[in-house]
Amino acid sequence: MRKEFRQLKRDRITFAMIIGVPIGQILLFGYAINTDVRDLKSAVADQANTHLSREFISQLRETQVLDFRYAVESPQELERLLREGKVSVGVYIPPDFDRRSIDTQRAAAHLLVDGADPTIVGIANQLSMMPVGFESTRSRPQRSLEVRPYYNPERRTAVNIIPGLIGIILTLTMTLFTAVAIVRERERGNLELLINTPVSTAQLMVGKIVPYVGIGLVQLALIVGVGRLLFDVPLLGTMAELYIASSVFIAANLAIGLFISTVANTQFQSMQMTIFILLPSILLSGFMFPFDGMPTFAQYLGEILPNTHFIRLTRGIMLRDASLIELGSELLILAGITVIAMTGAIMRFSRKLD
Repeated sequence: MRKEFRQLKRDRITFAMIIGVPIGQILLFGYAINTDVRDLKSAVADQANTHLSREFISQLRETQVLDFRYAVESPQELERLLREGKVSVGVYIPPDFDRRSIDTQRAAAHLLVDGADPTIVGIANQLSMMPVGFESTRSRPQRSLEVRPYYNPERRTAVNIIPGLIGIILTLTMTLFTAVAIVRERERGNLELLINTPVSTAQLMVGKIVPYVGIGLVQLALIVGVGRLLFDVPLLGTMAELYIASSVFIAANLAIGLFISTVANTQFQSMQMTIFILLPSILLSGFMFPFDGMPTFAQYLGEILPNTHFIRLTRGIMLRDASLIELGSELLILAGITVIAMTGAIMRFSRKLD
């Protein structure tokens, strides 16, 4: 017993995991998971521009469900913002809004919703029952707003889950593969042999990464193929764009794995640290819960995770037919994460050689 306690005391990484895992999970599940969604990024196209329409927009804003980031002129611009992933909900107010508000046969306005996430569609359906204009002229159960779900009109869960699941699977496998790479070489006694070869530290790190990029792309093809065959998940964009986005994402995860490998002393420690990264990647990336609904500080944490940006890329390419040019900012962030993690791994490994 004394020996085990001494070993735990000396093993700083394991001791940190003992403290960090329960605290981290309490914070993640307590704050990040929020089914009461607020502040969804939204845009409005008010073609009526009347006192009544402006009052209606104010009422929508007061619900705190929608956070209007853009004001545009036409429903086509709302559709563009949805396709680019800049908003989750678009509010279109037609020119005859005032007349529609007292007409019980027609919806007064329209909610254009990114239906890739069924949770957001459910929230939009709740908003659609909000009274518009002269409330007394409308029967209570009637919808004031017409909800138009884009990209997943059938509200099938698999359409939302599988594009995000690509990132989860690649995060687990790619990070874990390289997280044990340097540690395994050290434990087997091969690290000294690698040090004595005429290979620079950067070349060694790149050599560790490149083979796994190919493995990751094979996994990507398997996931997309099975998703389309068994669950009829669409691929509206091109496979080439999906491969490009995935290559950058895989490189980012491999670089993070290499950095973990230079920090950990054993393969068990590297696996622990990989799981510590995987759980936030599931909970804070928008994979399970709408990203906009999380608290601000949780969104800041989510923005530093590669999976957050990759999910936006996969759902944009596969479900919304968005191009890499439209999603270019997400690709640049992934490239930046790759450079930072790889630089850190090289610097740590160089210090160990010294």
